[in-house]
Amino acid sequence: MKKLVVVATFTDPILGTYSNNPDIHLEYIASKSADKEKMQQEMENLPADVLQDRAKTVFPRKDGVPIFYDYQVKGFLKAALATVVEFEPYQISKTKKISKYTHKRVASSQFFVNPREIPIIFPEKGEITECTRPLRAETPLGERTALMTSEECPEGSTIKFSITVMTDELVPLVIRLIKYGEYKGLGQWRNAGKGRFKAEVLEVVDLGESTKEESKGAK
Repeated sequence: MKKLVVVATFTDPILGTYSNNPDIHLEYIASKSADKEKMQQEMENLPADVLQDRAKTVFPRKDGVPIFYDYQVKGFLKAALATVVEFEPYQISKTKKISKYTHKRVASSQFFVNPREIPIIFPEKGEITECTRPLRAETPLGERTALMTSEECPEGSTIKFSITVMTDELVPLVIRLIKYGEYKGLGQWRNAGKGRFKAEVLEVVDLGESTKEESKGAK
């Protein structure tokens, strides 16, 4: 079992993903979570100073600093792995492989991101701005267009986090997955290039067999 310490530098601005309407967030998002305590904490982290603009998507804050949550990075890893195995399985060894039928289970059980709240550190003179763009949808009544506004963190912002990989053989795969951020990143409007980043593995820590045994005991 190994821990990868990663820093990601955003090459494109990042858009917030959280609904600024607390009623929507509570009814449609928080209600689906099995961990009500954590979701209540997320509700409290929504920025009170901009809650009046209920049609905007925003970044949660921790002590005034915008953050990502650990599961957003884990969701990115899962999506990247889905891309890798879309057309052919990823061969770990002669007897082990990951396919499009098993990739979700592998990502959920093998990759663990820390900390839970990941601060977004701005470059010098960086600040939160806004991005407004059109959203188009095909409906039975024809094409419909609406405007969407999101908080935007600047290009050059960084995040630092760790990924614990339960099986050593998967470390090269995880390094490959975080490189996917150069093509499709984090946050909203990813298909337009928002939220792309370059990741660097600062350190690989061997957690050792004893840590595995302690983890089993904790369960």
